[in-house]
Amino acid sequence: MKYNTSRNKLLMPEYGRNIQMMVDYILTIEDKEQRQKNAYAIIELMGVLNPHLKNVEDFRHKLWDHIYRISDFKIEIDSPYPTPTRDEMMKKPEPVPYPQKSIRNRHIGRNISQIIDRAVSCEDDVKKKGYVNSIAYYMKLSYANWHKEQVQDDIIKEELRHLSNGALDYVPGDARTPKFNTAHKKHAQNNNQNRNKGNHNKNRNGSNPYHAKNQKPGSNRSFGQKNG
Repeated sequence: MKYNTSRNKLLMPEYGRNIQMMVDYILTIEDKEQRQKNAYAIIELMGVLNPHLKNVEDFRHKLWDHIYRISDFKIEIDSPYPTPTRDEMMKKPEPVPYPQKSIRNRHIGRNISQIIDRAVSCEDDVKKKGYVNSIAYYMKLSYANWHKEQVQDDIIKEELRHLSNGALDYVPGDARTPKFNTAHKKHAQNNNQNRNKGNHNKNRNGSNPYHAKNQKPGSNRSFGQKNG
């Protein structure tokens, strides 16, 4: 009995020990045509064992690269794609630099700060007005999410003027400003409550076939019970 600790290291563990042994067997085949035929069979099996690779663009190219990787780049077969090299596949990606910029106003986030800067630099009055209205609307939504209450327009106006250093002026009640009002939500909730209440009363008043009013005189059995 052989233990995995005594066997060769799996170069790609996601394919398992059997695929590794098949690729190692191909390395011992001297006939090139037979070796190529076995390579195609292993490629098909690798695709079956890893169906998630089919969602990857050009997944067959990736499978052929993997069979070279499993053989430690020793296999000699004719690939339909460019033959990969060790340096190409083992090359580490460049480190992604972490942004070191500090956020001026953390309570609104970096994106809104950038939009405010763009609105300040905008020269078209119509576009600038659209920027201001959109920013104010988003600020109202953020305020409602955090405080669970509706914010006054004067507060948004003063806050936006402070964030833009006095360059942007929000005009409450503008026709182009999306109206942020929770009254329609409350109205809808009240309608749903009234509808549910009405259905409940309706069931109590006789729509329930098993209600006491619908039982025949002299019958004291409840639902699910048989007459004795």
